[in-house]
Amino acid sequence: MKQLSLKLQKKAQRPVVKLVDFYGIDAMLDSGALFPVWVEDEELLLDMGGKVVLDEVEFGGFGGSAKGRLYKIPYLKIGELTYPGFHIIACKMSLPCQMLMSSTMFTKLIYEVDDYNRRLNITIPDTESTVRNLVIWDSEGHLHVACNSEK
Repeated sequence: MKQLSLKLQKKAQRPVVKLVDFYGIDAMLDSGALFPVWVEDEELLLDMGGKVVLDEVEFGGFGGSAKGRLYKIPYLKIGELTYPGFHIIACKMSLPCQMLMSSTMFTKLIYEVDDYNRRLNITIPDTESTVRNLVIWDSEGHLHVACNSEK
């Protein structure tokens, strides 16, 4: 098994980490989220090489439903985890981060918010890879998400 441990930001009351290897963005873990969401202006997504896959998508969450644009960026990096061809929904809102990391991003991994030591710990079992594939697609007006390992 591989272990990955990211420092939680000291002043944040929620589990927010700085992705130092990925544009230095702040990302918050939302363990109830199905989809990863970009919550800032879309300019940085475009600077990352992001392309709009679907212009207007409706998705559940945030106490109801929201609308956003579905993007595909060349990759996302969270410590040793790499997500090539990463799909993310852009939906601007006021949060203490630029991105929400969804629980589906860590499918078949073990993740723990250690608030006492201010760490986000991720364990990658030997049956899984550090290269992850996350895809979001629309089927008859409903969004779906899948994430798996390259192993």
